[in-house]
Amino acid sequence: MNAKQLSKKWENHVQATKTMALSNKNESPSDKNQRIEKAKKEYNFFCQYYFPHLTCNDEGKPIENAYFHQQAAAYIFKNRRTRAVFEWARGHAKSTHMTLLIPLWLKINKQFKTLLIIGKSQEFSIRMLKNIQEELSENDRYINDFGLQKKEGDWADSEFRTTDDCAFIALGRGQSPRGIINKGHRPDYIVIDDIDDDEMCRNESRINDTMNWIQKALFNTMDAGNGRFIVVGNRIAKNSIVAQLAQQPNFYHTKINAINDKGTPSWAEKYKIEELDEVRKSIGESAWQQEFMNNPLTKGSVFKHIAHGDMLPLKQYKAIIGYTDPSFKNTDKSDYKATAVVGLTNKGHYHILRAFVRKASISEMIAWHYLVFEEMRKEAPIIFYMEANFIQDFLLKDFNEEGNKRGLHLPIKGDTRKKPDKFQRIESLEPLFSSEKIIINNKLKENEDMQTLLTQLTLFERGSRINDDAPDALEGAIFLLNQKNFRDQPNYMKPRNLLKNKNRF
Repeated sequence: MNAKQLSKKWENHVQATKTMALSNKNESPSDKNQRIEKAKKEYNFFCQYYFPHLTCNDEGKPIENAYFHQQAAAYIFKNRRTRAVFEWARGHAKSTHMTLLIPLWLKINKQFKTLLIIGKSQEFSIRMLKNIQEELSENDRYINDFGLQKKEGDWADSEFRTTDDCAFIALGRGQSPRGIINKGHRPDYIVIDDIDDDEMCRNESRINDTMNWIQKALFNTMDAGNGRFIVVGNRIAKNSIVAQLAQQPNFYHTKINAINDKGTPSWAEKYKIEELDEVRKSIGESAWQQEFMNNPLTKGSVFKHIAHGDMLPLKQYKAIIGYTDPSFKNTDKSDYKATAVVGLTNKGHYHILRAFVRKASISEMIAWHYLVFEEMRKEAPIIFYMEANFIQDFLLKDFNEEGNKRGLHLPIKGDTRKKPDKFQRIESLEPLFSSEKIIINNKLKENEDMQTLLTQLTLFERGSRINDDAPDALEGAIFLLNQKNFRDQPNYMKPRNLLKNKNRF
């Protein structure tokens, strides 16, 4: 976006502030006073009435504050000595609330005198300060109820004061905050907003230097700790300012991901799950986890080489197994359901023929199994397996019910193996990948399910919070193929036969 476009965007925003925030100037003094008192007490009403241009969707319809907006405002209002980290996903209005709406709400309640905004650069902080300046000089509703705000001759870009002598100051990361006093008032509302960037997070010494600056120079600009010290941002790296401050024992900390543990949008008033899923597909799993789930990912330490190749005709495989790692039976799509269909060659290679890795319903998963079964059974036998614990027992019943409807039952069995540690099981596949004994179907490398399988493999490592359902299903299929191959060996003897031939050894 060029300078002319930026200027036009700014003019449009200013005009929106003027036109959307017009007040009813014919109301009675009593009605006005009642509204003011309500606004002082009710944060959601304050936002909706005075800032409709900031609290609406693209169609101009009002959007209610999410529960976490309300909780944050209530906590900050109640605690004059706030030390807090609000680790919220991108697009969840953390800057709007922490650097604009909450400060202006505190202002009408006379709860601060000097606000200090800290960004990754002073230019970044000044842009946020301009948003406050615009509201205080152009927002007719706010001015109508709380008086003229702009103080002539004291309205600079990086620092300004209002008619009630509240000061607003913008600084960049590392700039000296020492000596900032507003008519005897040291900063009593300090907000650090998106201070991390990718370059700094790759340099541990810069992270340490910035932490030292925050803890010594910045925090101590407050009068013996009296005031609100707030950090907002999303976790873009495992070692970052947000990550380190979130671990401080005396800090209040909330983490809001775009999709919560129930698989639904955290800000349901604004986002639909379909919209978030579309974003996830567009930007890829790694960027999604970093920007929207506060879960920064790096390349995993286990599977560093994954080969693609051509598959054999189905009838040439020694055996084909489809192994399913299903999620808990529910109606939402909170967990991945994963199936790996793997064929064993005569040379001992494992070909990943198909994959199903989706946040899907049970009916979708079963339909896919039947599709693959119908496609393969004419050329080669395929057996499906599934973890046979108490949850999967219910899923096996679902398969049987579907089979009764179709008049065709899948050959599906429960895997009763007592499994060892999951990480160790999946990690044991690494030699097979590095020696190219495991091959992914080259014709399906652009397939979305295969792409998700690849993502889960490449990001797999101990301690990672990335889903590992697909690697787990793959390990199950290969384990059972090995078991079947071992039993089918000509020299294989069952234990009872070994007892009969004990004199051979």
